[in-house]
Amino acid sequence: MNKIAKRIASLQELMRERRIDAYLVPTSDYHESEYVGEHFACREYITGFDGSAGTALIGKNWAKLWTDGRYFVQAAAQLEETGVELMKMGEPGVPTIEEYLEKVLPQQGILGFDGRVVNARMGEALQNRLQCKDISFAYTESLIGELWEDRPALPAEPVWILEEKYAGRSASDKIAWLRREMEREHATIHILTTLDDIAWLLNIRGNDIPHNPVFLSYMAVSLKEIFLFINQKAVPDDVRQYLAELGVSLCPYQEIYTFVQELYHERVLLEKEKVNYAIVNYLDDSNHILNKMNPEVLEKAKKNPVEIKNLKSAHIRDGVAITKFIYWMKHHAKATPMTEWEAAERLKILRREQGALDESFTTISAYGPNAAMCHYHAQKDNCAAIKPQGLYLVDSGGQYLEGTTDVTRTMALGPVTEKEREHYTLVLMSMLRLGHVKFLEGCSGLSLDYVARELMWKRGLNYNHGTGHGVGYLLNVHERPVGIRFKTVPERQDGAPFAPGMVCSDEPGIYIEGSHGIRTENLMFCKEAEQTDFGRFFEFEFLTMAPIDLEPVDVSIMEERDISYINEYHSQVYEKISPYLEENEAKWLWEVTRPISKTS
Repeated sequence: MNKIAKRIASLQELMRERRIDAYLVPTSDYHESEYVGEHFACREYITGFDGSAGTALIGKNWAKLWTDGRYFVQAAAQLEETGVELMKMGEPGVPTIEEYLEKVLPQQGILGFDGRVVNARMGEALQNRLQCKDISFAYTESLIGELWEDRPALPAEPVWILEEKYAGRSASDKIAWLRREMEREHATIHILTTLDDIAWLLNIRGNDIPHNPVFLSYMAVSLKEIFLFINQKAVPDDVRQYLAELGVSLCPYQEIYTFVQELYHERVLLEKEKVNYAIVNYLDDSNHILNKMNPEVLEKAKKNPVEIKNLKSAHIRDGVAITKFIYWMKHHAKATPMTEWEAAERLKILRREQGALDESFTTISAYGPNAAMCHYHAQKDNCAAIKPQGLYLVDSGGQYLEGTTDVTRTMALGPVTEKEREHYTLVLMSMLRLGHVKFLEGCSGLSLDYVARELMWKRGLNYNHGTGHGVGYLLNVHERPVGIRFKTVPERQDGAPFAPGMVCSDEPGIYIEGSHGIRTENLMFCKEAEQTDFGRFFEFEFLTMAPIDLEPVDVSIMEERDISYINEYHSQVYEKISPYLEENEAKWLWEVTRPISKTS
């Protein structure tokens, strides 16, 4: 029996002692963060699967894991011999967690979970679904915490102030705006638990979650007072004074649970999909809950002019790092043995030389068949050697004072097959066409996704992930409320219409299991195009400035507009990046961004 099977057996023994029929373990912290720190890696601890999304469900004599299409290949490999069955979300015949629980739980059974890591909406959905069986919840049971003997402590890294020259707007102005929004909603208090919204509102950043510059905290904002629940050790004197000037009172992190129990007859503005089940259930019945998406979400997504200017600067610096990395790969892959992990480390160094504070997520450095796993992560002692042939994919990003970057490039390191060449070119054309779309105000990513997938769908191809996601400003690399996808995925909360200032990725791909994976990604922002008698039109402008490998391109399948798009883009890349390169690198960039044509 391996260590995962032993852990599951120990959990099942605890469940029998507490008379719990099934135990739910989501991928979450107390704040519904997409990525979580080591302290909150309970689902990974109990299943061995370390992808960023997934939910474990453990019964008395079975164990299952639900995850989405990004992780099917990875999860299947990591769950092997653990006794955990993979449940492929969204696939035909695969029940949802709610459906499965309704089927397997006995009448008057007990479902256990830690109410701090399950959001209120999910908790209520489970209540409604399981009502017919009179199921009760044991939501104060942190069973994984009881089993996990060497569990890492809660992080409490020092927080710091993001100056207005980067934020483009003062925290006092944001707070005044928020209170106006509260008055408009007739709210007397706003409970805020999403870490990026708190960081944005106060113009503060931290380091409690890897690669996401946020800090563990809760906030309660009334029309006159503000309470920030945070580990006091994480607040230096200068930040303490800054917060005091904003009218913010500091409280111990865990006191949020006492605070909400002492609220009576309030109109509480909160978002049940993001506030945990315990907090909502601790609220007295005399309070009226206004369940709406946090007002900060939409305001934060619309980057102000200062942020857009800074983001352009950040992407030039990031583009210099990426360009130097591609140059290095092209010149060293044939002569110097290296692994996927070593390549990722090289890129990390190059970014830091350009002023990056951190990566914006763990770099995906994938050679050959490994690139077919969308979110593959190379481990130092367990990864592939890079050879001078085939395709190599690198998806990476940086956190700069001037903003967050996210870019993917796939490059040929030697001979490629005709199928790889065709797929590479289709992905490139799809990315460029989406980046040049013009659309009417009111369009969301559901309207725009077909622009990227049309070429693939005509050939019976597809990719099992969204085409684009919103991106924060020195915040989370995945940011609500916009995204680009062809079907609604409620848990992503990214179906809002685009508005000027919103930043989004553009990243179609093709993945052939056991063979190759290709993705090309630029970030872009939405801006005004024109106003006509038919309405207000928007368009995108690329932020990412980095060369796209022309070696694997099959020009014969490109239309003239596609050729024009890549030539125009490469002209901008050379103009903006070449001044920051060494002479030999600049000469190389001139060659690899040369105009192409049907006859070239």
